[in-house]
Amino acid sequence: MSDVSPELLRRHAALAAGLVADPSWPVIRLKQDASNRSYFRVALPDRSFVLMAMPAGAGSEEATKGEAPSELPFVNVHRYLGRLGVRVPAIHRYEPEAGIMVLEDLGDVTFEAGLAQGGDPASRREALYGQAVDLLASLRARADRNPDPACLASTRAFDFDLYRWELDHFLEWGLAELHGVALDPASKSIVERHADTIAHALAALPRGFTHRDYQSRNLMVLPGDELAVIDFQDALQGPRQYDLVALLRDSYVELPIELVERMVRRYLVRLAEEGGPVLEPEAFLADFHLLTVQRKLKDAGRFVFIDRVKKNPSFLPYVAPSLRYVKEALARRPELAELDEILGRHVPELARPAA
Repeated sequence: MSDVSPELLRRHAALAAGLVADPSWPVIRLKQDASNRSYFRVALPDRSFVLMAMPAGAGSEEATKGEAPSELPFVNVHRYLGRLGVRVPAIHRYEPEAGIMVLEDLGDVTFEAGLAQGGDPASRREALYGQAVDLLASLRARADRNPDPACLASTRAFDFDLYRWELDHFLEWGLAELHGVALDPASKSIVERHADTIAHALAALPRGFTHRDYQSRNLMVLPGDELAVIDFQDALQGPRQYDLVALLRDSYVELPIELVERMVRRYLVRLAEEGGPVLEPEAFLADFHLLTVQRKLKDAGRFVFIDRVKKNPSFLPYVAPSLRYVKEALARRPELAELDEILGRHVPELARPAA
C-alpha cells in the first residue's frame, strides 16, 4: 500500500480518536488522481477518518512563484476558510514529521457523483450548480471583506507570467507533444502575440481569493446536500471569473452554454446580495469566455503532461471536453480569430467546418 503501512495509518487514526490501534480496523486506499498526496480511509468501530499522507518535501502540483511556504499550505488556507465560515473537513491531527494528517471523513459523494442522485436530472443539476455558485459568490464576498495577509493565498497571484506559462504549457504538451506540431515562424509569432494579449488582459482583472480548482471533484455533497470544499491548498489571488470557469467549464462534467451563462448571471446577483460589487453582466461574461480559452487550453496541456511525464493516462479522456470549451469560447471572442484559425488547423477538436 504505497510506502505507508496500514499499521502506521491505524496508529495515527487511533491517536486522533484517543484509542489503542486495532489491527482489525480496515484500511482502504482512496482514489488519488494526479496529486502527489495519497489518501486512505481507516474505519474504526464507531467512526472513520480520512488520512492524507504526503511525501517528504511535497510541494504544489500547480505552477506558482515565490519562496517555499513556511507552513503547510493546506493547514494555512484551511484556517482562513474556516474563519470565513466555509465548510471544510476538520483536521483531527497533523504530524509534520510523519507527513500524515487525520481528516474528517466527508464520505464518497463528490459533486460529480451527486449530480446523478435524486429525481429529475435537469432539476438536480440546476439545484446543485445553483448551490455551488451561491457558495462561491458568498466565499468571494466574505474574503474580499476579510482579507488576511497571513493566508498564503494573499501572497501569490495569477499574473502575466503565470497565465503566459500556462498557455505555453498547452503549446508544448497539447500541440507539440500530442499532435507533433511545430508551428511555422509566422504562425508561431501570431500565436505568441495572442497569448501575450490574453495574459495581459487577464492579469489586469481585479484579484481576490481564488480556490484555483473549484470543480466537481473538489466539492463534496454531504447529507442534506450541504457542500464542503476540499483541495484548496493552491489558493491564490485571481479574478472572480476564475473559479466560475473551473466550475462551469469543468472538464469532467460538460454543461450546455445556456446553463453556464445563466449560472454566471446568478453568481453576479448573489455576489451583490452578499455585499460585493454590482458588475455589468455582458462585460463579465466576455472576460469569463476569455479566461475559458486560457484555463482550458492549460488543462488540455496538463492532462497530456500527466500522461507523458507522470505515466498516468486517466486524464486523457478529458482533453477533448476541455478543447470543446475552448472552441465555444473562441467563437465568442472574435478578436482571437487568427488564433482560432491556426489552432483549428492543427487540433481536431478546434477545427471549424469549411466555409
